[in-house]
Amino acid sequence: MIQAINPILSGFYPDPSICRVGEDFYLVNSSFAYFPGVPIWHSKNLADWEQIGNVLDRASQIPLNKSGHSGGIFAPTIRYYNGTFYMITTNVSGGGNFIVTAKDPAGPWSEPYYLNAPGIDPSLFFDEDGSCYYVGTRPNPAGVRYNGDWEIWVQKLDLEQMKLTGESHAIWKGALKDVIWPEGPHIYKKDGYYYLLIAEGGTGPEHAVTVARSKEIFGPYTGNPKNPILTHRHLGKDYPVCYVGHADLVDDVNGNWYMVMLASRRCEGYIGLGRETFLAKVVWEDGWPVVNPGVGKLEDIVELPFDGASSRASKQQTLRDLGKNKYDVLMLRNPKEQFYENNNGIIRLRFLPETLKELESPAYLGFRQLEYNYEANLDVEFNKLTDTEEFGLVILQSNEYHMLLRLKYKKEAAAYSLQLVKCLNLQDHILEEKLVSSDELEADSASGAKNIKLKIKGHGQKADFYAVIGQKELPLKLDADIHEMSTDIAGGFVGNTIGVYASGNGVKTDNYIDILDFTIRY
Repeated sequence: MIQAINPILSGFYPDPSICRVGEDFYLVNSSFAYFPGVPIWHSKNLADWEQIGNVLDRASQIPLNKSGHSGGIFAPTIRYYNGTFYMITTNVSGGGNFIVTAKDPAGPWSEPYYLNAPGIDPSLFFDEDGSCYYVGTRPNPAGVRYNGDWEIWVQKLDLEQMKLTGESHAIWKGALKDVIWPEGPHIYKKDGYYYLLIAEGGTGPEHAVTVARSKEIFGPYTGNPKNPILTHRHLGKDYPVCYVGHADLVDDVNGNWYMVMLASRRCEGYIGLGRETFLAKVVWEDGWPVVNPGVGKLEDIVELPFDGASSRASKQQTLRDLGKNKYDVLMLRNPKEQFYENNNGIIRLRFLPETLKELESPAYLGFRQLEYNYEANLDVEFNKLTDTEEFGLVILQSNEYHMLLRLKYKKEAAAYSLQLVKCLNLQDHILEEKLVSSDELEADSASGAKNIKLKIKGHGQKADFYAVIGQKELPLKLDADIHEMSTDIAGGFVGNTIGVYASGNGVKTDNYIDILDFTIRY
C-alpha cells in the first residue's frame, strides 16, 4: 500500500486530465498564457508524479500573442489509442480547438490539427469499434438566455482527416435546472453504458462534478439521481479546500477506479496558489460512480493499492539545471528571441524592452508557487544599469497584479534604488525604497562587477522582503500584505508564479545580468 498526499500536484496545476497505458499513468494540466504549454506527468502509482515534458514546447504549436494571463490554453484532455497519444485542447487566444499527437508522451508532439469546432474544453472518446468522437461544450445554439447557458455536445471525428464529420448532437446541459457552465466533459464506456462526466456551476464556490449515462453515444442521457457526485459547495466558505470540480476518471490494471480533479486551498481567506490537482477513489454502485464512499469529500491522504512508500518531502525549484531536462521553468507568451543562456549553471538573462505589465513576452523565468510558505533566493551579478533598466524578484499573479522587489539606477541621485513595488490593477505603489551606493554593491574591484542578493520569505498571505548587500542582510519590509496576489482579488484562472525579471522599460539594450543562483525552497 502507498499513500497519496493531496494535492498530488500542488500549486497552479489546474484542469487535470489523465489516461493509463498498461501500468503507466499520464496526466496533463492547463497552462493558459505561460510558455511552454501543457505540462505532462508520468506516474506508476498515482501518488508520485514526475514531469516528463511539456506537450506544447514550440511557438508554432501555441501562439499566445497578446494573451491575457487567463487566456491561452484551456482544459487539455489526454487520451491513448492504438499506439498514439492524443492531446486535445483550446487556445482561446488564437486558433481555437486543436489536437496534437505523439508516439512518445515525452514528445516530440506534432504540429496542431485545428478543428472547426465551437466552444471550449474538448475531449476525445474512442469507442470499442475504433470510432472516435469529439465531446465539448458550446453556447446554447438556440440563444444564450443567461451567462453560462451552454451545453455539452458530441460529433464524430475522422482521425485520418482530423476533421469533424456528420451531425453534431447536443447531449446534456447538466444536472441542475438553469445550470451554468456545463463544461470539462469526458465520456467513458462501462458495462454497456456511455457515461458523461462534467463540471457545472462555474469554477468558483458552486463548482461541482456531475454524471449522466446513456445506452447510445448520442443519447438520450439520464442524470444520476444522486448528482452531484462530488462538490465542496455545501461545506461553507471557510472550509480549507474549495472550488472542487473539473474531473477525469481512470482505472488501474486491477479494475480499481480513481478520479483526478481540480480544487483550491484557502489560506487566511484567500487563494494564491490557484487551482491544484487532487485525487480521490471511486467505486461503482448500482451502475453509478461514487467518490470517496463513506466520506463524500476530498481527503488529505488517499490509500492506494500500489507498492512503495510516498512521502511529502521538502521541495526545491532551481534555475541551476536550466536546459538539462528542466521542464517546470516558465516564460510568458511566445518569446520573440532567446533572452537567456546557460553558462555552466550561470544563467545570463538579457534585458528586453517589455515589462511585466504588457501583454508581451518580457525577460522572465519563473516557477509555479507550490505552497504558501517558502523562501526564494536570487543571487545576481551585473556590471551596470542605465536609468531605464531594472531587474528583480517578483511574485506574479498577472500583468495587472504583482509584487516586485527590484533594483534600478537613479541618475539624479547617482545611486541605485532598491524598491518594493506592489502593482494593483496596473498601478504601481512603491511600498519601500532604499538608496544603495555603487561601492556598496562592488563585488570585484578589478572587473567592476556588482552583486546583490534578493530574498522573499512567504508565510501565508504575508511576505518578508530582504536584500543582501555585501555581507549585510537588509530587511526592506517585513510582513508585507500580499493578499491581493490572489484569485479572490485579481480574478482569473491562474495561480502565482515566482520568478526573476529584467527590463529596459521600452528601451532595447545589450545589457544583461548573470544569475548565480535562483532557488525556491518550501
